Amino acid sequence: MNAQPKPALAPVAPPSTPATPPARQARWQDVLPPAAILGPSIALLAAVIFFATQSERFLTGQNFSLILQQVMVVGVIAIGQTLIILTAGIDLSCGMAMALGSVVLTKFAVDHGMDPYAAVACGMAVCVLIGYVNGALVTSIKLPPFIVTLGTMNIAFAITQIYSQAQTVTGLPEAMTFFGNTFRIGATSITYGTVLMLGLYLLTWLFLRETAPGRHVYAVGNNPEAARLTGIATSRVLVGVYMVAGLFYGIAALLSVARMGVGDPQGGQTDNLDSITAVVLGGTSLFGGRGSVVGTLIGVLIVGVFRNGLTLMGVPSVYQILVTGILVILAVATDQLTHKKG
Repeated sequence: MNAQPKPALAPVAPPSTPATPPARQARWQDVLPPAAILGPSIALLAAVIFFATQSERFLTGQNFSLILQQVMVVGVIAIGQTLIILTAGIDLSCGMAMALGSVVLTKFAVDHGMDPYAAVACGMAVCVLIGYVNGALVTSIKLPPFIVTLGTMNIAFAITQIYSQAQTVTGLPEAMTFFGNTFRIGATSITYGTVLMLGLYLLTWLFLRETAPGRHVYAVGNNPEAARLTGIATSRVLVGVYMVAGLFYGIAALLSVARMGVGDPQGGQTDNLDSITAVVLGGTSLFGGRGSVVGTLIGVLIVGVFRNGLTLMGVPSVYQILVTGILVILAVATDQLTHKKG
């Protein structure tokens, strides 16, 4: 008796695998964790609500415009500081680089009769040069960014005092004070410098989110060795970041000159700490590789709102510094706990 052929078995379909999440969604979660923005946003909202109950002048368009004017210089410096901290570095020289740039661009125009636009370019070039020196020392000699920028901070301060003879530069051409001029929206006067600051934040956000060099900044800050093994020129990225940060310091120098109407060699002495404060309050990790300029803008506004609100309440400035210090410690402690948990 012949055996009956066995029926062919139907092919078993492979187990279904979860659909791969879209690249954009994964990238957004990696770069901008919701908690990194949610916490600072809640803090900013709570501060606004509190000070609105303490002063009826707080919730006015003119007062908000004043807050933006007061933070626009530190706000632009903080963009450069954010880029550096994203690479797990830090820049203590930013305030003095800004001061040196402001003295150079004003003295070139006033004392040497240089075209104002060329003088501005020279001042910015000085700031970019300081950024290049910082980046070169960090990458070539492998010195810690803290030590390198501490040294260049003192060098920039000394050069500023020597070159300016500790004298304020006055009599500036109108082209240098343009960004201090205002235009009106309803009853509120807004400076062109404020618009420039917000535009720079938008451009930097797009750069970090949408371009390959922006992704490389996060990669180097997250794990420089892994970034190098994937073909990223880590040294080139670091030098580029410090130079771009220097460019932002040069723009901040122009905004400082426009707002004050003078070249002040004594300016910028606390802007390094103010910029670091804004970056940390905005949720950018001091360990690198995590954060956003959106958070930095929120951090800048938190500092501005606290100082403005406490001033309206008649609180002495020394207590404003005290509150800022407490906020910084809380933000750094949160970052430390988050890093350990991760």
